[in-house]
Amino acid sequence: MIKENFTKEKRSLKTEEIASDLVIVGGGLAGTCCAITAARQGVNVVLVQDRPVLGGNGSSEIRLWILGATSHMGNNNRWAREGGVVDEILLENLYRNPEGNPLILDTILIEKVTALPNITLLLNTAMYDLEKKGPNEIEYVWAFCSQNSTQYKLKAPLFVDGSGDGIMSFMAGAAFRMGAESADEFDEAFAPDHQYGELLGHSLYFYSKDTGKPVRFVAPQYANTEIDELPRFKSFNLKDHGCRLWWVEYGGRKDTIHESETIKWELWRVIYGIWNHLKNSGEYPEVNTHTLEWVGTIPGKRESRRFEGDYILSQKDLVEQRVFEDAISFGGWALDLHPADGVYGEKPGCTQWHTKGVYQIPYRTMYSKNISNLFLTGRIISASHVAFGSSRVMATCAHNAQAVAMAAVLCKEHEICPSEILKEGRVEVLKDRLVLQGQYIPNHVLRLKEDLAQDAKISTSSTMQLLGLSFDGPWKSLTFAAAQMLPLVPGKLPAMKFQFNATENTKIVVSLLKSEKEGNFSPEIILVEKEFELTLGEQYLTIDLQVNIGKTEYYFVAFSANEKVSIRSSQTRATGLLTVFQKFNKAVATTSRQEPPKGIGIEAFDFWLPERRPEGHNFAFELSTPIDPYSIECLTNGVFRPTVGTNAWAAALNDTHPCIEMIWDKVQNISSLNIYFDTDFDHALESTLMGHPESEIPFCVKDFKISDGRENVLAEIKDNHQTVVTIKFKTPVQTDKLLLTFKQQNVHVPVALFGIVCL
Repeated sequence: MIKENFTKEKRSLKTEEIASDLVIVGGGLAGTCCAITAARQGVNVVLVQDRPVLGGNGSSEIRLWILGATSHMGNNNRWAREGGVVDEILLENLYRNPEGNPLILDTILIEKVTALPNITLLLNTAMYDLEKKGPNEIEYVWAFCSQNSTQYKLKAPLFVDGSGDGIMSFMAGAAFRMGAESADEFDEAFAPDHQYGELLGHSLYFYSKDTGKPVRFVAPQYANTEIDELPRFKSFNLKDHGCRLWWVEYGGRKDTIHESETIKWELWRVIYGIWNHLKNSGEYPEVNTHTLEWVGTIPGKRESRRFEGDYILSQKDLVEQRVFEDAISFGGWALDLHPADGVYGEKPGCTQWHTKGVYQIPYRTMYSKNISNLFLTGRIISASHVAFGSSRVMATCAHNAQAVAMAAVLCKEHEICPSEILKEGRVEVLKDRLVLQGQYIPNHVLRLKEDLAQDAKISTSSTMQLLGLSFDGPWKSLTFAAAQMLPLVPGKLPAMKFQFNATENTKIVVSLLKSEKEGNFSPEIILVEKEFELTLGEQYLTIDLQVNIGKTEYYFVAFSANEKVSIRSSQTRATGLLTVFQKFNKAVATTSRQEPPKGIGIEAFDFWLPERRPEGHNFAFELSTPIDPYSIECLTNGVFRPTVGTNAWAAALNDTHPCIEMIWDKVQNISSLNIYFDTDFDHALESTLMGHPESEIPFCVKDFKISDGRENVLAEIKDNHQTVVTIKFKTPVQTDKLLLTFKQQNVHVPVALFGIVCL
């Protein structure tokens, strides 16, 4: 038993002091990915999270799906899903949780953090104070856990603020902004005026469930009983729940930090008012048996402070896709601003304008320009309000955070501060280390001097030549214009044979298009177009456009819309091949062509979108001469996703156990292998609510083994579902030969790899 007598003095809390290499405040998706990345590189990390679970807006407490540059596959950013740890998490979630249960995502995040012994995880722990070692440096922070009544003194040479509101950066005195800049500060024509509002509000979500029997609902007294007067309520869809109700938003006219609880209460009033109206107005008998299963208790917060780095990202950086020497991440979500009045306003719930492709994010936006040992991550990076409208989404924040973690690793190694990464070629080292771990940086090619694969003679059991795709898939109506994307190299375009089915004699226009900017996937330049006649019924048509290809990149063989015509598709799916349609995804657009108002600095262009599996078939075709998009050289070209080409090697479709042989002219000491598989970077992999029809990506190789020159099996992998497989040998393998043997899982999908790195 414990018994203490009265004391005149104030008692002190239990205090623990923890010294580490890196303190991260904020356990949202950004802070979590930052901690995992740093810890895997040997850094001792303390991760401070003021909630009982990790994931922030993506957790079961808030239940927003994780998205980034893929934007629900509703833009022209092909193969744009973020790489590295966030990709690993999303693929693991798909494997374990294709239903999109947010509770399962919680377990995955906790598992990945607690599996690393050099992460000290402090849940339910809020940072509340700090001490500085002079005006420009943090010495330690104070945090308190409400569950164990313990305060923590956390000391480290480096700190990361991923707290959302920037509590650590604010208390440290770092320069920040809150609200919208004037249009002339960064020459941002899309900057909002006061009538639209300068801040994005909060949202709360709710779920309902059909119980199969009548359910009574008595509204709490604080419910808004005049909810049917809200303009936004008139568009309410009874089948929507969870994060599809993002428009239940409020607070953009308030202080989104200090009035957050006030905003939450108003959102509760709205949600319970919505449910009361649905249940008790008599207008919706179909919800008689429904119960209100879950209502969020923590709002999903979009915006508060943004802190200043050595560069502030702005509208033209995104729209013009500007190139930065210190680019270490990318974005691609729309410039997405919300009216400040939210659910109480007359305006549409958001104004989204897309860029023609992904944009680079420079390292200089990810550390404080004032506090020498402070990194910025998550939504508080150095960006204008307009640029923030895109960079704020979770997958982008997580991708940035991984770059911050790797920068912290370099800072530890060289005993330098974050800004000094920009000196002595360290940015290139940072980029290489990130890409090695599976991240993607536009225009960066991995070239490691120590990569032994670069010196190997590589041969394969087969290589797929693309002569066509079999005519064995479903018919696809040309209700919308459609195009087969093909990676082509300079030379004459082969003649192409397609199969059509026409309900009457009609005509169709076939075009060859390409993007204006290299590496984009917005088909806007028409190179040639010809009209062809079709007769009633099924028929093959050979199309010879008589055009020479000038540059290596993706081209679009496009067919005009004609409701009287269907085109045959193929069951064959292959890495880097896609069919797209000129239509829109209502989750992120309202028409198939983006036509912004003049004078807001946004470009007009057409959306060409793929279909999700189980649809998403390529068109069936035959080429008069084959093309070679799957060269062996792609295995060592240092790019691990499609860009201007597939960047992949693929085996012949009939090669069921393909192999890759690597031979050196002398014995090598090999410590590890990184193998990069195709997990379909074009698929958005939303983490919650939507669900997915598959638990594994059909392009990804599941089973393979690695042997040496003496046929000793060095490693055997079963049931892989991840993009990057890293094999570290306990002791370096001494050999002049490696043999990688793969098993084909699907007769319609050839085995393919993006790359191999041997260290």
